[in-house]
Amino acid sequence: MTIRYPRPLRPGDRIGITSPSSGVAKELDARLNVAIRAVQARGYEVVVGRCMDGAGHVSAPASDRAAELMSMLTDPHIRAVVPPWGGETAIDLLPLLDWERLRAAEPTWLVGYSDMCSVITPLTLLAGMATVHGNNLMDTPYQVPDGLVSWLDIAAAPPGHRFTQTPPGRHRSSGWDDYRTHPEASTYTLDTSGGWTRLDADGAVDVEGRLIGGCIEVLCNLAGTPYLDVSSFARDEAPGGLLVYLEASDDDAFTICRNLHGMRLAGVFDRANAVLVGRTSAPDTDSLTQHEAVIDALGPLNLPVIADVECGHVPPYLPLVNGARARLVHTSTRSELTQTLS
Repeated sequence: MTIRYPRPLRPGDRIGITSPSSGVAKELDARLNVAIRAVQARGYEVVVGRCMDGAGHVSAPASDRAAELMSMLTDPHIRAVVPPWGGETAIDLLPLLDWERLRAAEPTWLVGYSDMCSVITPLTLLAGMATVHGNNLMDTPYQVPDGLVSWLDIAAAPPGHRFTQTPPGRHRSSGWDDYRTHPEASTYTLDTSGGWTRLDADGAVDVEGRLIGGCIEVLCNLAGTPYLDVSSFARDEAPGGLLVYLEASDDDAFTICRNLHGMRLAGVFDRANAVLVGRTSAPDTDSLTQHEAVIDALGPLNLPVIADVECGHVPPYLPLVNGARARLVHTSTRSELTQTLS
């Protein structure tokens, strides 16, 4: 198995919208329409699926959500699939997806983060499809800060494309825009300064590897299962090693610490050359911070650990391509991540 990149998006291509996890409440339909128009403004046709109901914690029964996602990922006329956002229990889709069919299908871009990591990360590991861990549909209307790119730019890039992202130096301190009263929101409130932080030691970092990762609260439940066999993926696809990225959504520092220990014991980091950790607003505890939780669990790896990367639940968003070759540079004067679609 080799990493397979979907062909680049071109004007007129179709993009599928479905909710493999949580749907969209009626009072947020206005924001959904704003987000759809943002995609259409780039010249794409949008196809909205049936699994979009936001009345409960999932948009439809697992069998329906799995069938719709399979249909979109294997439809030759749909070139990318993006959910409105994540949710809580997309893990229930995994045994219902036809993995043999996905391995044989022409690759289609699947985009998302948070609970979508339940699907996008296994899709890369098991089917060899490159996937985008990045801003979901509801985030798409926002202007992209200097130094970052949109998932739409990545999905439209040709094979072998190389792009570099750098920290914009500012992020949102807390909260989210209220889409009920401001469905048209398109400018991030970035009211706090800060860049990337090396947690394990001092000194410059310059390492390479294939990217793989996602949300800790989601992936920890897959550790030790065939759906998160990172070691086999690294052996077959990344003999030079991996760059593993992770981020905490809202679990406290003790929970994150335990989850990372478990992932380490399950071999998730065995072939890592470095670990990137997303900036988080998840709570510290009285005796353990989120940064300390990471080092407590991952310190024994003796690897560079770079934290406060814009790949988590704190805006803005630095999209990462699962399966892409990448180079991470972090010094006292320079921080950047270069990804190559090859």
